[in-house]
Amino acid sequence: MKSIATSGPEGSSSWQAARLFDPDAEIKLYPNTSSVIKAFTGKEADFALIPVYNTREGESIEYFRIMEKLSTAHWVNNVVLPIHLSLGAIDDSHQLSMLIGKSNSFRQCEEYITGNYPLLPQLTVTDLQQVINDAKEQQKSDHGFVATEESLLANGLVIREREMAPHNQTRFAVISSAPSKPTGYDATALLTLPLNDRVGLLYDILGEFTRRGISLIDMRTESDIKTQKLQIYIEAEGHIKDASLADAVKSISEQIIQEPGSFQVLGSFPRVDMRTKHISSFGFIGTGDMSIWFAKRLKSEGYRTLLTGRTSDLKPEDMIPQVEVVVICVPISATAAAVKQYGPLLKDGQALIIMAGVAENALDEALENTRQGVEVMLVHNLWGPQTKNMKDKNATVVRTKRSGLLCSEFEGFLYKHGALINQDGPSQHDLLMGVGQKLPTTVSVALAMTLKENEIPQDEIGTHSTLTSLYGILAMARIHTQNPRTYAEIMATTGDGRKIVKSFAENLIKLMDMSNDGKIDELCTIIDENRQYLTDDFLKARMKQSLAVDETLGKIIRS
Repeated sequence: MKSIATSGPEGSSSWQAARLFDPDAEIKLYPNTSSVIKAFTGKEADFALIPVYNTREGESIEYFRIMEKLSTAHWVNNVVLPIHLSLGAIDDSHQLSMLIGKSNSFRQCEEYITGNYPLLPQLTVTDLQQVINDAKEQQKSDHGFVATEESLLANGLVIREREMAPHNQTRFAVISSAPSKPTGYDATALLTLPLNDRVGLLYDILGEFTRRGISLIDMRTESDIKTQKLQIYIEAEGHIKDASLADAVKSISEQIIQEPGSFQVLGSFPRVDMRTKHISSFGFIGTGDMSIWFAKRLKSEGYRTLLTGRTSDLKPEDMIPQVEVVVICVPISATAAAVKQYGPLLKDGQALIIMAGVAENALDEALENTRQGVEVMLVHNLWGPQTKNMKDKNATVVRTKRSGLLCSEFEGFLYKHGALINQDGPSQHDLLMGVGQKLPTTVSVALAMTLKENEIPQDEIGTHSTLTSLYGILAMARIHTQNPRTYAEIMATTGDGRKIVKSFAENLIKLMDMSNDGKIDELCTIIDENRQYLTDDFLKARMKQSLAVDETLGKIIRS
């Protein structure tokens, strides 16, 4: 039989958490966290269970300092327990003269005690069980005890007031002598040794996680008691056996801190999410690379994902009843038809998210072909499946009057992973996509056609171009090295984006006619009018980007 060391008495929150972790284990109770750790390191128990975080009082400073002593132990799991603190006494016939409890209980109930017992003295104790025993023996009916309802009842006390701290949860760490195995939904706790001060140290450490797309769940700093040097605690998503996380830790130790082994790995464990989640599962209609890309990342966040399509064993109509959110991720030309076909199958309380480049027609179909209780939102991600992560990538979100909690949770998922979210209306989105995608794609294809028709020597294009004038050539090359259907569908999209290409074509002909007629003054006037419309801030920002691209291109060409 496994044994767990934790703090007592029986019925305490720690005791309940140990029971929840392993109902069959032998629970060994100790008066405080320090004695729990001492018992565990002395091999009196197989596991230790200690509180590390509470939703009302935050992190436990005590555990932060204890963890560094567990150099040969491993944080392997967590238990999140709702804490129902109550007020108990020997009987309910006497007016209370004193409140007694542990320091963390008083902190969690501070708001309630201040509002209801502002004048009563508070006695903080470390061994509550002994104080309760003494009070019962001496019949001190005027003493009130703040503890969990279970603990108070186990001691035969009368409950005088319940739920003194609502929305109260405590996270407990489970410590073992053996490390955990990866589960696919993990986190890792890390603690630095006391660090020498250096300008930009924290910024450089965080950068190693950021550029690898690793999200940090928690980060705190503390001064080492002996040296007063800075220590940094980090909880990062991923298992320490994951290559990206292991590389980040190694790089920070060897290159940033420049002291190999300066990061103590406290342990990896199944990830704990203290937030309220309204979604447990996503179902994709479409089995292409982009569906797989999103499904993989949603799965890493703890969501169940199902992929369906024309050739999958699981059909969309069978998948829809099994999930909260249905994501349609099919080619642009097939999006409206898929919405029309599968939208009526969604029930009230579900959500439909459309991953598409054109908003207006797709959303019109969705709102028309789904029940009023179905949430609807469109998301246009401006990256492809070859992208490693969403950090600093543009994503357009088009909400509707029926976008609710489920849609917001998906938007929160994008935000968490670093996507730059832009909120658009349907028409505005289609117009901007006309500028950002439809027009550049059309121009690039037309440019390649022009090179072909005029038999332009491709090797000589660079010798007759400035770095800036190469941008169009680079865009053309990128489009013609990828899936042609993707770009053909972009050019063929309907919606307000067509206005942009048509307007551009008309203006191009107008400028060509003026140029052929030698109307230089008129052309100058047009350029000046354009400069009045394009603000100084816009031009300066784009110029800065242009110079950065020029610098990068220059390095590539020189190398």
